[in-house]
Amino acid sequence: MSQAPIHGLLTPENCTVIFIDHQPQMTFGVTSIDRQTLVNNTVGLAKAAKIFNAPVILTTVETESFSGYMWPQLTELFPGQKPIERTSMNSWEDKKFVAEVERLGRKKLVIAALWTEVCLAFPAIQAMEAGYEVYAVEDACGGTTVLAHDNAMKRVIQAGAVPVSWLQVLLEFQRDWAKRETYDAVMKLVLEHCGAYGQGVEYAYTMVHKQPPYPERLKGSSH
Repeated sequence: MSQAPIHGLLTPENCTVIFIDHQPQMTFGVTSIDRQTLVNNTVGLAKAAKIFNAPVILTTVETESFSGYMWPQLTELFPGQKPIERTSMNSWEDKKFVAEVERLGRKKLVIAALWTEVCLAFPAIQAMEAGYEVYAVEDACGGTTVLAHDNAMKRVIQAGAVPVSWLQVLLEFQRDWAKRETYDAVMKLVLEHCGAYGQGVEYAYTMVHKQPPYPERLKGSSH
């Protein structure tokens, strides 16, 4: 009996983080997740990649004819990085996209996409066929219905993808709180994007450690 492959832990050095079609028209069609939550989670994932200097690919489809520009909350995080424009719904059928994946050379692909049933499922399956590992960031993806999203996630998992959340990616990158070079930036991100977890962090800082409240505490931070 053959064993399933072990997908090792993500590090900033072994993966590429990919954002596919986070554009207004695609967002309008999402009903599987609250759309403000979707924006929060996706931007949180992008900030995590930036904090840890993980390589990022941005790609869009039919920007000016249908979908609109990629969310500015994403593009402003990566100034000077132009999204790869496509006509294909399937990023893996775009030569420029595949060439960028190959140029970066990471075998682990952390993917967030709109919609789950198309823009995640299609390239995820073909990337795995091409020998890549895919980590599907489920809470930074959205489908046209709950059923469409859920079935798409089942499909990519059956094909070998690993479902993760954006916070899981962040904490997998950090892993050790002794890594002080990223600690403050991670805590700032948690405070801004992690809801109850962020409130817990604020409570610990102010009530337990008697620190000034956020954002006064983080004034002067370079992150």
